Amino acid sequence: MATVTPLSASPHSGHLLRHRRGGRLHAKHQPQKQRRPPRTARLHCAPDGGAGEVSAPPAPPAAEEQAPQEQPHDFNLLAANRSEFNEIILVIDSPAARYLVLDHNKNIHSVLPKTTVWTNSYWDEFVSLPPVVPLGPVALLGLGAGTAAHLMLKFWPWLQLVGWEIDPMIVDLSRQFFGMSELEKATESGGSLSVHIGDALSLSATVEGGFAGIVVDLFCDGKVIPQLQEVETWLQIAKKLMPGGRIMVNCGGADVEESLSSSWVQNPTVKALCSAFPGQLNWKRLSENESVNYVAMTGPLPDLDEWSASVPSELSTKVKQWVPCELA
Repeated sequence: MATVTPLSASPHSGHLLRHRRGGRLHAKHQPQKQRRPPRTARLHCAPDGGAGEVSAPPAPPAAEEQAPQEQPHDFNLLAANRSEFNEIILVIDSPAARYLVLDHNKNIHSVLPKTTVWTNSYWDEFVSLPPVVPLGPVALLGLGAGTAAHLMLKFWPWLQLVGWEIDPMIVDLSRQFFGMSELEKATESGGSLSVHIGDALSLSATVEGGFAGIVVDLFCDGKVIPQLQEVETWLQIAKKLMPGGRIMVNCGGADVEESLSSSWVQNPTVKALCSAFPGQLNWKRLSENESVNYVAMTGPLPDLDEWSASVPSELSTKVKQWVPCELA
């Protein structure tokens, strides 16, 4: 059983615990004797346990809309470990959410909100994929602790999700602390998550007949893995789709200095996707209040009004922000 260690306040010490795709929590924890995590860690939690972008803290909402944020002493360290693939693996708990923290950059790779369904980050976008793909299995390449799987089965309980995670330690901790075992059980509508441990880009990461959709969320050391900046990688992934299937991708964030009006061409993953699927790629950039990540989706741009009407109300406006991506 993992030791639960309270995280005490440390407003003037510690280093920034950044999220490749998520928020910052401010905290400091005492090191465990068995496998020591870094001596200090600062985390900043978005309201309701959501996650913001690594590149910049969320913009403060209007005073009347501000939700009380968690205090540093609200965080507990549930597990600290390491593996062949990750030198640092932390499970951090708070009243609002639970976080999987990896890498020397202290990146939040997964979040399980407790006070709301939504993460206020790019994971929410994946919920909009099922209405615009055929019926069939959906792959999650880069499963992490199952944030996307939780969301997608919440709103589409009939989905057959097939996830790949390269680190067996993360899968073990996800089953223990993030409810992944429950996702592996069939819902009343017949949906479930099938977990595979291995390389998400391997030729074996496929199913007979192809996937209706493929969600790609592959990071290492807080950055999109370099293979996703290569056109050939995307052409190989596309071969795993059934006719009419689509790929939806978390393409990562941008530099702090980059303005929100900057072109997608400054993101190398989006640029590779656009080259691989000319005239068949769409993109959007999430707001500064969310995560400032780029997300992309292959295939023709759906009818935005029909798409908006088919997703949960919280996403109905957001799906209308998708636009076609074209190389200059």
